[in-house]
Amino acid sequence: MTTQFPPTPPLHPESAAFIARLTRPDAPPFYALPLSLQRRSQEKMLIEFSPALTSAATMREARMERSEADGGPLRFRCYRPQGVADDAKLPLLCWFHGGGWTVGSLAGFDAVCRELAQLSGCAVAAIGYRQAPEHKFPAATDDAFFALCWFATQAKALNIDAARLAVGGDSAGGNLATVAALRCRDAGGPSLAFQLLVYPDVDKRCNSAAHFQFADGYVLTRDLLLYFRANYLREESDCLDWRVSPLLAPSLAGLPPTLIVAASHDPLRDDGLAYGERLKAEGVAVERVEYPGMVHNFFTLGGAIPTANRAVAQAAQALRQALHPG
Repeated sequence: MTTQFPPTPPLHPESAAFIARLTRPDAPPFYALPLSLQRRSQEKMLIEFSPALTSAATMREARMERSEADGGPLRFRCYRPQGVADDAKLPLLCWFHGGGWTVGSLAGFDAVCRELAQLSGCAVAAIGYRQAPEHKFPAATDDAFFALCWFATQAKALNIDAARLAVGGDSAGGNLATVAALRCRDAGGPSLAFQLLVYPDVDKRCNSAAHFQFADGYVLTRDLLLYFRANYLREESDCLDWRVSPLLAPSLAGLPPTLIVAASHDPLRDDGLAYGERLKAEGVAVERVEYPGMVHNFFTLGGAIPTANRAVAQAAQALRQALHPG
């Protein structure tokens, strides 16, 4: 019996061309590569397909000090838009990159962070959180919450306005962003002004229709999702913990206004839609924008998928409106 899926717009030619460039008939699946090669390959791809930046934000790399018993120090990159005085107090987006909690790096997401900072007029801090499988759940979630609290306490020294903090990320990073926002709400963390969630991974049960409709052939495969899940979780039952699957959180009320960026041909599409619907039902201001014909990861690939540049610009505009009121 053939499963009937809801109608979907055709794959965009930009996405089809990108998939064709990635496809190697005799290549082993990504998850079968050695972990070190996975990480190098992911970073190389992101850098190769990053957009050419005509006006780039400035960047400095530093680290947050933390005891080894609590997880050790965290590297981060802080971006500020060009043309802004060094001592100007800016709002901040704390950004967590995607990569299944396993791959992804500060260098690989450099271009998108520069774009977001330059176009929004905000500072952007990209966090080098601990990754799986070396560091299982809840290490990355602890790092995300720690980073938000650290920036709030160090705001004066960093010329950041602690009253205008936002959190964001893509895929697994979107998961960390909204889990950190929930922890801020419940555990006395800083008050947040905005969430930017780019195809967030919010339900690790992996059982929505889109997980099967786009299980293969659209960059992020079901096999790869399950591989990342096995890397990240201590045991399969962790997927029912709201810190892994925030869609299962008892309440989403009180979270900040949220923009969800979605791709139509993405196994995570339906989970993000359900999360947005729950946010709205519980009183959170939500905008969800779905880009037709786009695949997972498109947001960071403006050099190969021009539609990504429009999506980043739209996200930056939402940040500007939320963090530069009046």
